[in-house]
Amino acid sequence: MRVLLALILGLALGGAVVWYFANGRNSARVQSATDGVENAVKSAGDAIQEKSRVLDLRPQDVKDELARTGQVVRRKAKEAGQAISDATADARITAAIKGKLIANCDLSALSISVNTTGGIVTLSGTVPSTDAISKAMLVAMETDGVKEVVSTLQVKPHAG
Repeated sequence: MRVLLALILGLALGGAVVWYFANGRNSARVQSATDGVENAVKSAGDAIQEKSRVLDLRPQDVKDELARTGQVVRRKAKEAGQAISDATADARITAAIKGKLIANCDLSALSISVNTTGGIVTLSGTVPSTDAISKAMLVAMETDGVKEVVSTLQVKPHAG
């Protein structure tokens, strides 16, 4: 029941972030945030689909899987539920960070990609200065659920 509640809450939060920014500011920034949220929700949905095949041991499925991969693997429901919960949490974290980056005038959400796996956030892309790297990492670290932040951001001063 908790997993279902976490899933619903994560999807609702993602939808709320998309709605908020769709009615918001700079359309390029909004599109970037929307794309980020959509990708995170899609990843969560893919994880849910993959994990929902728990204990599906029909003879034809076993035969097909043996022919395709040479093995049959099933996980217990508790493990599948945890994977769904983790994917939902990661999508929520990614959406929250993208939203904060869009709201921060000093950072360009268009040039910073956010990827979250198991509470570990990876920031990649380009920024105009090392100060911007610090700000982006701080934004990510101050987000609930983040365990660690890894930055592969590169300094690329804007031509001007």
